[in-house]
Amino acid sequence: MKVGRNLGLLVLTLNVAVAAPRGLPAQDRPRHVVSPEELTRDARKPLEGRQADEAAVRHLLSSDAGQEAMASAHVDYQKIDKAIGQLNNEELAKLADRSRQAERDFAAGFISPKHLAELILVIIVVVVIIVLV
Repeated sequence: MKVGRNLGLLVLTLNVAVAAPRGLPAQDRPRHVVSPEELTRDARKPLEGRQADEAAVRHLLSSDAGQEAMASAHVDYQKIDKAIGQLNNEELAKLADRSRQAERDFAAGFISPKHLAELILVIIVVVVIIVLV
């Protein structure tokens, strides 16, 4: 009988301990140091950054100048597009920065269409080399 009573007390204590936080007013409940929303947002940042970098490189390569450069080099856009997805985050970030800078310089008139095409070819060669190595 003593074992049954001890077991009953244990179950009652566990029920009170587990149920207690739910019964507390909102201001007295334990707070998370970081909210689940913040964790989710922070977890998405690297993925969003990578997607933005891929988009920057693809935007340059799919531009008229990019298409012309690939055609002159007899390079298939689909193969390069697939290779972009295989780059690691650091390599992709560097190429994305160069792609964005080339587009800004071209838009501002700092580089000619020929120079832009040369830069695009360099980016294509870098992508191919990185993926093959």
